[in-house]
Parts: sequence; structure tokens; C-alpha cells
Amino acid sequence: MAYRKSALVTGASRGLGLALARSLGSDGWDLIIDARGEADLAGAAADLSLESGAAVKAIAGDVAREDHRRRLLAAVREFGGLDVLVHNASLLGPSPQPALAEYPMEALERVYAVNVLAPLRLTQLVLPMLRPGARVIAVTSDAAVVPYEGWGGYGSSKAALDQLFAVLAAERPELRVYRVDPGDMNTRMHQEAFPGEDISDRPPPEASVPGLRVLIDGDLPSGRYQAGALLTAEAVG
Repeated sequence: MAYRKSALVTGASRGLGLALARSLGSDGWDLIIDARGEADLAGAAADLSLESGAAVKAIAGDVAREDHRRRLLAAVREFGGLDVLVHNASLLGPSPQPALAEYPMEALERVYAVNVLAPLRLTQLVLPMLRPGARVIAVTSDAAVVPYEGWGGYGSSKAALDQLFAVLAAERPELRVYRVDPGDMNTRMHQEAFPGEDISDRPPPEASVPGLRVLIDGDLPSGRYQAGALLTAEAVG
């Protein structure tokens, strides 16, 4: 029986997560996907199964909850291991984005719970199930490195995510640990960040997937990458 690769992609009911899951499924990968919205996730799973014929296990829930993370771990065990772990689920926080002087602490704690603590804890749980040469991908943002006014909550959570996974890369050199900035995308979360604005000029999330596939399919060293720059570098090479 041919070996089938498997991936766990969080936040995969729409946007970048679904686009990446669709790309992997079309190449015969088995998939574990999650999202908070049960109906949207079920629809995404049905479409993925129909399109690719891959095994798709959809688990609805909140990545900030330990019981949900352990359900994801159980699914990884059912698959017999994992080749790629993608931390894509994110929480924007209040919209419009408030200045730090008025940022509600309860909302900020929730942003950090989803964007920082949940990816670390899920990684801790599945590390023993990662296959040799596995890829761990944390989806970050330019707001992690550029001090945009009004983006202190989300941006600082992504900066913390960046540093956590940079340290993980140093501690686990046998893995490929990537922090990836997908760039601006026409997604629901991006629209929520700019209420009332027309973001139709932003590229669809599918445009960022080839850059992610460069990391998943290639052998670049652990590090921080921009999806668009990866495509440019590949074209030049």
C-alpha cells in the first residue's frame, strides 16, 4: 500500500486554510481540519472529500480549548502520524482595531489564547506524532514586525507567535519550522479588519498557497518567509 502523507490544518473552513487543504488534498494528502463553525467546516470537508478523494477528518471546535486540542491529537493518532502541522487559525480581536490605550484586556487575553498559546500547546501535544522531516508552519503577519497604528493587539500576538516558533526551530533542528507571512488577502478576517472598506483588490487566499507549498514540498531551512517572495525566488532559481 502506498504511503499517504497527512496534514493537520487549523482554521480550514474558509480562506487560506481551506485553500491550502484543497491543494494538499488534490495531491493525495489525508487531512485533519478544524474551525469553530461546525456547519461551514462540515461543508468544507464534504467538498474536499468529493474533489480529491482524500481522507478528511473534520473536527469542529475552539483551538483555545484543551478538550478540542486533544480531539485533534486523537485524530492524528488515528492517521498514524503527521507530516505537516499548519497553525492557521487566528483571531483578529475587536473590529475596528482599538488603540492600545483603550484595548479591552479580556479581548486581548482571548487574542493571545487563540493566536499564541493554542498553537504552542497543540504543537506540544502532537510533537511525538510528527514523522521524520515533518514541517510545522505558523501563519504570521507583517503586523508582527511593522508597528501599524491600531494593530497592537493582533500584531503583538503574531510577534509572540513568531518568537515561539523561532525558538522551537532552534530547539528541534530535526524539524522544519516555518513562520510564513501570506501577505494581504481578500478574506473575511481581512474585511473585518477594515470594516466598510472595499478590499476586492486584494488577491484571493489561493494566491498565497503556492508559496506555502514551496515550504511543504521543498527543503528550505527553518525560518521566517513571505509567501510571495518564495514564489519570486523559485521563479528566479
